[in-house]
Amino acid sequence: MKKSSISLFVAFLFVSLSAVAQSDPEAKAILAGVSKKYRSYDVVKVDFVYSIKSPQANISQSQSGVLYAKSKSNKYKVIIGGQELISDGKVQWTYLKQDKEVQVSEIDNSPNSLNPAKIFTMYEKGFKYVYLGETTIGGRRYQNVELAPLQNRSFSKVKLRIDKVNKQLSNIVVYDKNGNVYTYQIKTFTPNVKVSDAFFTFDAKAHPGVDVVDLR
Repeated sequence: MKKSSISLFVAFLFVSLSAVAQSDPEAKAILAGVSKKYRSYDVVKVDFVYSIKSPQANISQSQSGVLYAKSKSNKYKVIIGGQELISDGKVQWTYLKQDKEVQVSEIDNSPNSLNPAKIFTMYEKGFKYVYLGETTIGGRRYQNVELAPLQNRSFSKVKLRIDKVNKQLSNIVVYDKNGNVYTYQIKTFTPNVKVSDAFFTFDAKAHPGVDVVDLR
């Protein structure tokens, strides 16, 4: 069994948090507006670019990806780097196309867990946050919020850039304690896309020759 490189993407973007968030009222109101709008949608499609910069390892690279998320039922599909991370809300499939392998695991649906379906509400627990003010980029106004974990984590802070008019996340930057910087640049955000429930499952019969590794 080979380890999926998509795990690095998931580890820093969809961390498990448990503490109650505490922060300044202005930042809280901005983030609450983002959460409210996101939850009003059914399935969203997000095209993003995931970048990592590691001065110590002299690494600077980027990958494009696509996220489909259905927050109400915790269903998601992430496609990045020739790999797919799929869940129907109960089971997760990590499909490694080049290796012709799919790893099957259970989903943690406890109140303290997070997954890709909760990307736009990840800040609701476990962070204190502060409003950093507005910036203008390409004629659009953005609100900037900085998050700091309330518990000891591998990262020191997260910066969010939010489209002021659309109330949507535009950019997520994670700073880890080793000096590495992980950036998630959202290129397009499409709400209420039409996909079937089968879209959030992996059909082994439709992928002959793929080795199924059940980790449950």
